[in-house]
Amino acid sequence: MNRAALFDVDGTLADTNHLHVVCWWEALRQAGHDVAMHDIHRSIGLPGEDLLGYLLGEDRDTSEDDMLSAAHSTLYGTYFDRLPPLDAAADLLRELDRRGWRVVLVTSAKDAELDALRRAVDADDAITATASSDDVSEGKPAPDPVHHALGLADAPAHGAVLVGDTVWDMQAGSRAGVACVGLLCGGIPRRDLEEAGARAVYRHPADLLAHIDSSPFADGHRSPNHTA
Repeated sequence: MNRAALFDVDGTLADTNHLHVVCWWEALRQAGHDVAMHDIHRSIGLPGEDLLGYLLGEDRDTSEDDMLSAAHSTLYGTYFDRLPPLDAAADLLRELDRRGWRVVLVTSAKDAELDALRRAVDADDAITATASSDDVSEGKPAPDPVHHALGLADAPAHGAVLVGDTVWDMQAGSRAGVACVGLLCGGIPRRDLEEAGARAVYRHPADLLAHIDSSPFADGHRSPNHTA
């Protein structure tokens, strides 16, 4: 049986969530929308259209969506050459690959943004495939991206672990029937991650790597109660 290690990227492998917050805040400000950064932070991890629905309401003028998303992409693109990876992110992916896990990225990022993130993480030799929001009809928190990632890894849900930093990651993984691991480095509280489905919570990739043998990635170990 193939085993799949599914990873979100922003806030999980790369320290980029707050860059996204600032870029969305500025894009919204330029369009005349006053949105608190705290609310934007909670929306990070959703696909662009869903993020705007979360922040501006489903009754918003959706004709602005493309303009707002383009403004965010332009602003965020100014950071592409210096996106910071989280400590030990590449080491974690390579260790799982060495142990026989098929590593698949599950992300809302696409095209140039995804390329920049992969360069930042610098572990392409350990990555089997990438599942983006463009590949499915619904992004996180729907289970569709996770189902797609499982297909890319040719692995069953009971042989997979999803690592992410947002409630959207935990909800998507739980709905797909995979074990979920939460990381605190994206800025979301432990309790929120646990309530959304995290079976274990670690501070960051380095913490997960240090505890890999007692984590959901350990053979036959699927129900730890680790909290950082």
